Amino acid sequence: MAMTELGMDPVAAVACIGVLGGGAQWIAWRMQIPAIVLMLLAGIVVGPVLGVLNPAQDLGPIMAPMISIAVAVILFEGGLSLNMHSLRDATQGVVRLVVVGAPLGWILSTLALHYGAGLGWESSAVFGGIMIVTGPTVIAPLLRQAKLSRRPAALLQWEAIVNDPIGALAAVLAFEYVLVSRLVGTVEHAMLVSGIALATVLGVLSAWGIATAFRR
Repeated sequence: MAMTELGMDPVAAVACIGVLGGGAQWIAWRMQIPAIVLMLLAGIVVGPVLGVLNPAQDLGPIMAPMISIAVAVILFEGGLSLNMHSLRDATQGVVRLVVVGAPLGWILSTLALHYGAGLGWESSAVFGGIMIVTGPTVIAPLLRQAKLSRRPAALLQWEAIVNDPIGALAAVLAFEYVLVSRLVGTVEHAMLVSGIALATVLGVLSAWGIATAFRR
């Protein structure tokens, strides 16, 4: 592998990640186990254990854009895999899991982290928002292996897709609130609230425009 004084060459690092990911998926397919399990093991081994890969050092400034692109691809692929007809049987369950389950999970995770792990309220709130995310990357391979009946499989699959951005937004909002709360002035609080309101309006209008364009 191409190595530099600062670590692995970025091209070699990307190639190594591709080989490890593809190899983990092929081995998981042969062994009939979820690919995410072997991917996690491969990442831990070549990262913290052996120190072969250090993304922040090896990839440098391109690491953040690569992560953003990867997340977008995961969400886009997960959305394409959904069948709208399967939502009819799982609508009520998905609504309960997202509207009731997500906030309840956020609150309980925050309390557990604060009183159980001894973290501060700020760190507990941010990490609690992250903890409510199930994620299609984990749920989809597990569902393929579990071979559940149609209704519970559809319910879990839809919950993973819908709850994923909600949990991410919860964590981001908690983090931004923590940052703003450390500023004494009320101007920053007003900017945060107005920014959330503006982003909500733009998001709803954009979603409506995209939905209308697809229908036509």
